[in-house]
Amino acid sequence: MSTVELIQADTVLPQAWRNGGGQTRELLLWPTADWQLRISRADIEADGPFSAFAGVQRWFAVLSGKGVVLHLPTPDGRTRDHHLLPGHTPLHFDGGLAPGCSLLAGATQDLNLMARGGQACMLPVAAGEPWHSSYRMCGLYTVQTGTWSDGLQSLPLPAHTLLWCAQGAATAQRFTPNKAELLQAFWLGYTPDATP
Repeated sequence: MSTVELIQADTVLPQAWRNGGGQTRELLLWPTADWQLRISRADIEADGPFSAFAGVQRWFAVLSGKGVVLHLPTPDGRTRDHHLLPGHTPLHFDGGLAPGCSLLAGATQDLNLMARGGQACMLPVAAGEPWHSSYRMCGLYTVQTGTWSDGLQSLPLPAHTLLWCAQGAATAQRFTPNKAELLQAFWLGYTPDATP
């Protein structure tokens, strides 16, 4: 049976951005001293560039609002625009690129997963369908209320909750929202690089 931790995003103290464009709630840092994995929820309130995180792979998904356009530099020196709306597949990109961000129509709320080394993922949840995680640690972030299960235990989850299994999950996991609406929930996984 997996040991799980529940973190409700709205109970985490927000940290204002230095540029005044928004705020971030850090939901999980592993390890806490010099993180290799960071999961956070951000409120973007103004256009502006993302911070650069060299050597970090990043996943980004819009949770609410009208969406954003991320302006990602390309190897040939141009910029490619990525339109991201609620319900879209998370965008995976190099955190060192520090893309510009333009709001489409007002503030948005967004989920971020950043990994320094190792293998990571952020995948949309399909309601009731199993997810077989092969990651050393894994979890779920949900915008809606619903029920998470790993076949051995079931837990009701409040809205905007991160469920985290620090030792991974040996069995398939499922999440079923309480209401049949646009499902906004994501499976998260991480396996750090092997230590020598």
